[in-house]
Amino acid sequence: MTAYIVRRLLATIPVMIVVALFVFLLLHLTPGDPAAVIAGDDASPADIEGVRRKLGLDRPIWEQFGIYVVNLLKGDLGTSIFSNLPVMTLVKQRLEPSLVLAVSTLVVAITVAIPMGVIAAWKARTVVDRVVMGFSVLGFAVPVFLVGYLLIYVFAIELRWLPVQGYKPLSQGAWQTLRSITLPAIALGMVYTALIARITRASMLEVLSEDYIRTARAKGVATPGVLLHHALKNAAVPIVTVIGIGLTLLISGVVLTETVFNIPGLGRLTVDAILKRDYPIVQGLIILFAAVKVLVNLLIDISYTFFDPRIRY
Repeated sequence: MTAYIVRRLLATIPVMIVVALFVFLLLHLTPGDPAAVIAGDDASPADIEGVRRKLGLDRPIWEQFGIYVVNLLKGDLGTSIFSNLPVMTLVKQRLEPSLVLAVSTLVVAITVAIPMGVIAAWKARTVVDRVVMGFSVLGFAVPVFLVGYLLIYVFAIELRWLPVQGYKPLSQGAWQTLRSITLPAIALGMVYTALIARITRASMLEVLSEDYIRTARAKGVATPGVLLHHALKNAAVPIVTVIGIGLTLLISGVVLTETVFNIPGLGRLTVDAILKRDYPIVQGLIILFAAVKVLVNLLIDISYTFFDPRIRY
């Protein structure tokens, strides 16, 4: 196991190098002169040259990439062009709302989706199964922002149970944070729930047809025991895999959700940086999102051996 973890960690190095190269070239592949685009239409040649020097665009491209990689290794993601603050500082300021939203969405999706998928597989080809699959199709079909606006209209405007927009930090109390994050977590979790529920159902149907499940039933094991202890445990590998893959949807959905609900998180920071063409922030966030994705994939691969002892690396 230790050797496998070391190999997987070493395998992430070329992946992150490719990502860093892509992110670095993002600035240089922009149509036109990046310095002129960032400086604005009314900028003088001196202003454009100042931006070029600030970004290091006046140096050879190989030297720029070398400096960029060295700074990344030091944990330096660059400096914002407009706020003149380090990108890492801006990330730390916006991290809590995005982290709370992501964790809340995971909790909502997993606690709802897995029971739905198990019940749908148990009641396959019945009304319950059709309802669950109908919800899954609806979850994929309806955009996150539309679900968000519907939730705001019903629970915030009409019923006045929850706030319309905004985020209350944990320093103001866990209850206030929970109230402010409930609607965004449900809106973002709908797509995630649909994905996990479909995979859970498919995986459970495959496992429930195995001989050892019929043997367990023949021995008189109760249905909950068959479903949870025998079937779900052996169906866990594809479910865990899709949970990890779904984090890609989670990252992209955070951008829309935070915009709809006016949450000052990393997604909102990404949108603002793109609109202002603040390239250092955009580059830094792409690197961070890619690193999180690689780390999650590593953890998922390691978790396989805990769910299926037959898997050995």
